[in-house]
Amino acid sequence: MMSIKLPQLIATFVQAKNDHNSDAVIACFAGDAIVHDEGQEICGIAAIKKWIDTSIEKYQVTLEPTNLVEQEKETVLTAQVSGTFDGSPVPLDFYFTINDGKIIMLSIRLTDD
Repeated sequence: MMSIKLPQLIATFVQAKNDHNSDAVIACFAGDAIVHDEGQEICGIAAIKKWIDTSIEKYQVTLEPTNLVEQEKETVLTAQVSGTFDGSPVPLDFYFTINDGKIIMLSIRLTDD
């Protein structure tokens, strides 16, 4: 397993996802955060919590970070994502936009090899 030094907020997000702890995941987000995932846009804490709860229930996802690129406006985490879904595990890119120590935008996309 590769060990990557993650920024604290992203490390907390990954740990919370892997613990299937939606409250801890939600604590990483700003109140008016937006998530883009599987072609949908999820806006606001209540909707994001519902999305996280559903994904935990349906897929039991775990993330294994494999790469991290810090860009000017966003941080891109590449992770091997495993769970109870077809094609598992799959490499996904998590594009984090962070402001004042909270995630304000998260976009999840298939990694382009």
